[in-house]
Order: sequence, then C-alpha cells, then structure tokens
Amino acid sequence: MAKKKSKAKVWFLIHSWLALPIWGFIFFVCLTGSIATVSQEIEWLASPMVRANPPAGNPRMLTYDEVLARVEKAHPGSVVKSIRRPVKSQFALTVNTSYQDGKSGRLYVNPYTGEIQGQISGFDFRQFVRALHGWLLVPFTNGFAWGWYAVALLGIPMLISLITGLVVYKRFWRGYLKPRLRIGQGARIFWGDFHRLAGIWSVPFIAIISVTAIWFLIEAILFDNSISISTAPPPAMVQRQDVPTRTDGSTRSLLLSPDQAVAKAKDHFPDMQAESIFLPANAYSHYTVMGRSSYPLILERASVNPYTGNVDASRTVSDYSGLELVTESMRPLHTGDFAGLWLKLVYFFFGVLLTMMVLSGMLIWTKRTAKETAGMIREHRESRRKEVTASHSGRPSSAAAGGQFMETEKGTS
Repeated sequence: MAKKKSKAKVWFLIHSWLALPIWGFIFFVCLTGSIATVSQEIEWLASPMVRANPPAGNPRMLTYDEVLARVEKAHPGSVVKSIRRPVKSQFALTVNTSYQDGKSGRLYVNPYTGEIQGQISGFDFRQFVRALHGWLLVPFTNGFAWGWYAVALLGIPMLISLITGLVVYKRFWRGYLKPRLRIGQGARIFWGDFHRLAGIWSVPFIAIISVTAIWFLIEAILFDNSISISTAPPPAMVQRQDVPTRTDGSTRSLLLSPDQAVAKAKDHFPDMQAESIFLPANAYSHYTVMGRSSYPLILERASVNPYTGNVDASRTVSDYSGLELVTESMRPLHTGDFAGLWLKLVYFFFGVLLTMMVLSGMLIWTKRTAKETAGMIREHRESRRKEVTASHSGRPSSAAAGGQFMETEKGTS
C-alpha cells in the first residue's frame, strides 16, 4: 500500500513539474501583452521620428491635401496609398507609400510642418510586440497561424481560473474593503497575499481579457472553416460609366482631392471624426474614409466616388447586427486602444498586475513542488538507509559466525 502511495506521489510531482512550462507560457503572453498595450508610447519615447513636435506658437495641423503635396514633393514618383492620423495628437502622421521599383514603406510626417521625419519598410516596435504577443510571430500561411490558436486558447483556462478563484475565496469582496498584504512574514505568505489581492482587484480586467481572447479563438475557427457572420455588403467598385476618359481612351486623373473626399464623407456622416483615408488603388477604386463617431469601439467607413463625389457605400454602427456589434468590439476592448493615453495606462497597470499574479502563482507552485520533491527524495534516502541497516542487522558478523562454528565443533566432539 505504501509503495502504491509513493508511486502516486512521484507521478503527481512529475505532473506538477510539467505544468511549469505552461505557467511560463502564460507569464510570457501576459508580459508581452502588457508591453504591447503601451508599445506605441514606448516607441514615442525611443524614436524622435514618430513624435508630432509642434513649432512655437499656435500652429494648425496640415490638411490631407497638404500632407499629400509634401510627400509627393519629397518623394517624386511615389504613390501614396493611405494617410493615418493617430488617436493621440502627440504622434506623427503615418503615410503608406509604394514606389516604381516595387518597394513600399511607411513615412512618419510631422502633422504641423509636413517634414518627413523618418521612414521604415518593415515592422515597427509596436507591430513587432503585438505580433509576438498575438501569434508568436508565426507566419500566416494557410488561414490563422497555430501561434494565434496557442495564445487564444489561454483565454479558456484564464476564465475558468477567474470563476473558480471567486468560488474558492469566500467573501472575496473583503479584499476591496480591507486589503491584506503581509510583508516581513516570509516569501510564501507575501506572494500568497499578493496573488489573492491582485486577483481580486483584477476581476473586471481578467474577465475582459479572457472573454475577448476566447472570441479570437472562435474567430479563427470560423474563418478557417469558411463560416461568416458578417452582414457587410460586397466591396464597392466604381462603375465603368463613371470613369471619365481622355480622347486617347486613357482614364483621367481623380477629380476629387483627399480633403474633398473627407468633406463628402462628413456631409454624409456629420458625427464622424476622420482618422484615416485610403486613396484609390486604381481607376475603379473609391476613396475610403474611416473614423469614429459616438460609439468609439467601431470604426465607421464611407466609400467616396473619386469622380462624382457620391458616397456609394458606407458602414456605420447602425448597419451592424447585434452580434456584430459585440464581436467587432472585442479587439479594441482587448487592447484598450480607443480612448486615449489614460485608458492605455489603466490597461497597462492591470496587465502588469496580472503578469505579477501569474508570476506569484508560478513561484508558489514551484516552491511547493520543489519542497515536496525534496521531501520525497529525503524519504527515499531514509527508506534506503533503513533497508541497508536492516539487512546488516539481520546477518551475523564474522566474529559471531566463528564463535558459533566453534560451539558446533565442541558439541559434535
């Protein structure tokens, strides 16, 4: 019976040690997620080219037309694909361009002076950290990458841990009224108190992160199985008869400028705050103007005909189904990137708190497992020592054996 119990304990310890890589993976995802929340701000601190430093006085921001003119002057022959204004005004405009040699890049343009402050052709720090956190930099070759699935799957145990934690810790709300963090009574007590306190204060944040992560998992499954819940109409295309031509048969240049396209979109949607504009890719493409309105979690868009000025297609909050309103809100809710710096700092704080909570749980688990492993090794050594002692005590020594032999000889003689 004792032998069976000992084997069961060995298997339990093996199971415990094998759980550590999972703890480590969760810690990595939480840490990179916290960094990703403020990755744009970190880049702002580290790289002057992404800053929107205004000149002295009270300067105005350049219009889209003025930005386009500055870029075309600085990069003759380039084709501007889009111009984006960040949510926060301290960041430079980003202008995506392509060139005649087939290369493409992203320009950082000062929104006040039009100066091109820098250019990159690959991932910036923000994109790198988000890709590392979101799908472990695994390439998307055929549908969603397995890295996406690996990260999104963590939403399930996270949500279950939240629910079970609230069940296990009776009257958890006392942690809000009388928080307890005992310092100076040993590492185990400190990390135990910290783990419970961090979990209690992070309940809303953990709920948001876990539910949105589970949606990312569902989204990948639906996409990879060609299942759509979208009610969006097909992309709008400019009708052939709307495209004016020259006498030689070639298409004419655009009749509307970017500023005029934005004005047409705002006439159609007065509440829209235009954040980006995508220029037509060919003679049959529209201007696409995107921005936020009264519901900040969803970007509204308008497709403006570059020749007639008509808004040929649009997608506003009222056009979404109830299910789509929920699903489209998942990504901004997960990242916190929709209401300015203050919200991102709140997300960062709770992200760090969640990361430290995972670390504290990992430390408690490791210390307990290490202690039980060391105890089992001691028990095994003690058992072996007792077996050796018992075997020696049950066998007569050489002197005693000699005496017994002499007594036997006397008796026989």
